[in-house]
Order: sequence, then structure tokens, then C-alpha cells
Amino acid sequence: MTLRIGLGFDLHRLVQGRPCTLGGVQLDHPAGPEGHSDGDAVLHAVADALLGAAGLDDLGSLFPDSEARWKDADSAELLGEVQNRVQAAGWRVTSLDIVIATEGPRIAPARAAMRARIAELLDADPDAVNVKGKSLEGLGALAGGAGVAVQAVCLLSQHAD
Repeated sequence: MTLRIGLGFDLHRLVQGRPCTLGGVQLDHPAGPEGHSDGDAVLHAVADALLGAAGLDDLGSLFPDSEARWKDADSAELLGEVQNRVQAAGWRVTSLDIVIATEGPRIAPARAAMRARIAELLDADPDAVNVKGKSLEGLGALAGGAGVAVQAVCLLSQHAD
């Protein structure tokens, strides 16, 4: 068996009146992530972690924000396409750990739903997906609920035939 580790990171500003979708789950919050797509920073970070571990192009190369067809795209669909590419390359998600840093929406109430949705999108065991929310303690550019930053690390496995 071959193992590879990938790291993904994404960051989005939170803007009033925009839907707040993180980890493929709609959160009850007055501000949502701004982006060319739906801005789901969690799924973007996960996608880049998977792509990196599989040795494939990054999310921005596959779905550039310069292309109108990706405007307001559902990040769950983008992650689905990433998952298809990762599987076609012979890789499977073994473990995924996600940290969501924000003073915006509370993550704890949505953790279980995010874990389940991400596991579903990746055809992974829900126990292999972990989601953690972290407060910024009033520090930095994201303080006061200005944005959301996400880091994801994944372990992919490939079984020899």
C-alpha cells in the first residue's frame, strides 16, 4: 500500500447577505463567504488537500475564477469532480482533518452535519473525517467575523494490485 499526505488551505471574506455555506452545509449566519463560486472555503481546502496528495493540479487551475462557467458554482459539485479525478488516479481517502478558523458562524453546531456531508462527497467513512472550529481570539485580519480560514490535511491510500 502507498500513502500520501496533502495539505489544503483556503480563505474567504464574510459578507452580509450572502448565504453561509461551509463544509457543504448551510449555516444560520447573516454573512457568508464571498467568492467566485459559492465560496465554501472548507470544501476548497479539502479539494486542494486531495489534489496535492494525488499529485494533481490545484483547484484554481482546474476551476479558474477567470471562467464565467464557474461563477456561483456549487463547491460540492467541484469537490465531486476532484474526487472523481483522485479516484481515477487510484487514490482513496483514508483520513481527513479540517480546522476552520473564524469568529463568524459557530462551527460546533454544524460539525456532525459537515463531517457527514464531506464523507458522503468523498465516498469515505464518516469516522475518517474530522472537523474542528477554532476562535481567532479577537486577533488578526479575520477578527470580528471578517472572514473564515480553513486548513485541511488528508491521507490518501493506494493499494497495489
